Amino acid sequence: MNKTELIEYISAKADLSKADASRALEAFIGAVKSSLKNEEPVTLVGFGTFAVSERAARSGRNPRTGETINIEQARVPKFRPGKALKDAVN
Repeated sequence: MNKTELIEYISAKADLSKADASRALEAFIGAVKSSLKNEEPVTLVGFGTFAVSERAARSGRNPRTGETINIEQARVPKFRPGKALKDAVN
């Protein structure tokens, strides 16, 4: 499912126009981005948790040249699914 299909699905299920569903989805995405930028986790009970974790600096290898390179540390978004989501998939 891509973003357009998700907007159509939300529109149909919530009895909203596609424009309203699109704005709601964009607002949700914006809220998650903003919270993660401030290092605040977003927890949706039954669905899962979005959080930020630190990835340590490490050395890697350029696959084209075989040269060793240094990869800087980074903050990366993570998603941990909730029990209800896991149960729905299985």
